[in-house]
Amino acid sequence: MTDQKLTPRLEIRNLTRSFDGTQVVRGVSLKVMPGQVTCLLGPSGCGKSTTLRMIAGVEMQDSGEIYVDGSLICDTKFRIPPERRSIGLMFQDFALFPHMSVADNVAFGLKGAKEEKRARVEELLKRVDMLRHIDNYPHELSGGEQQRIALARALAPKPRIMLMDEPFSGLDNRLRDDIRDQTLAVLKDEDAAVLLVTHEPEEAMRMADEIALMRDGVIVQQGAPYNIYNNPVDKAATAFFSDINVIRGTVRGALTQTPFGQFLAPGVKDGAEVDIVIRPQHIRIDLDRGGRGPNPTAVDGTPARGVVERARFMGKESLVEFRMDYDGSILTASVPNVFLPKPGMPLWLMLRRDRCFVFPAK
Repeated sequence: MTDQKLTPRLEIRNLTRSFDGTQVVRGVSLKVMPGQVTCLLGPSGCGKSTTLRMIAGVEMQDSGEIYVDGSLICDTKFRIPPERRSIGLMFQDFALFPHMSVADNVAFGLKGAKEEKRARVEELLKRVDMLRHIDNYPHELSGGEQQRIALARALAPKPRIMLMDEPFSGLDNRLRDDIRDQTLAVLKDEDAAVLLVTHEPEEAMRMADEIALMRDGVIVQQGAPYNIYNNPVDKAATAFFSDINVIRGTVRGALTQTPFGQFLAPGVKDGAEVDIVIRPQHIRIDLDRGGRGPNPTAVDGTPARGVVERARFMGKESLVEFRMDYDGSILTASVPNVFLPKPGMPLWLMLRRDRCFVFPAK
């Protein structure tokens, strides 16, 4: 007998899909447990939405299998139609029926007695704080209010799985955070397995229990947001989540010599080039003392001098660009609060060793 606690609510195995001879989804596999939010994250055109449409049943895979609660719902020979998959859908376009009231929109997919349907509608509208608008029409609501109605409508039939394709991208930034948080709370209460497609790393980090990072039709890394951010699989994965600085070096005896000291490069052959990658917030800045900088440390390594090119205040932090003495390259450091040194000012930079990533150069 299958242990329900260990059975994924949604599982896809080796899904592939091609258009005009080009494979846009290549062997994608993932699992989503009940009550779990997984974000399929990646740039536009990487195959995220195509994967979602195959799960929903509106696109047919070329190969691979889809399971719900351990039962096959679709392969290349057997296919349960979309309306019988117990899957809710939310898209960027809320697609509310303009001629129907809020109550009728939410009740659209429900079956049963009129009283039962009304009770479910009122329950959901109360949870998304929209009960007062039950008799309004979509054109009378703001974008954020329409989004909440679309969520209530998608959840009304109690789907086991909720698929969401960029559902918040049409909202302004300040409203978006509040709507995302409210949506996440409601989804968690419903215990649905949620697969959210987004191209925004901040959204994925804010909402997901697990992130599947997708690129060129393939999931390149999967794990908890903390692990994905702090243990990126390659330089492109690091850059997808934040700005980065890159220092190129050549390996000699599993070590790379740089102006910031030596870096380990285990498993990389002699003579090969590597990229040492560090985010701006992990660069430490110190004063120039008559042409001398601070002493090297195990944590921060060897200091290297640079001259300020530009400094900008961004609200929560300041960004300072340096032209480095050793090769004229530009490195960017971010500093909390206001730090605006004048152009031409010499300062010393150090790299947090535990925050540097070393990848083979491509």
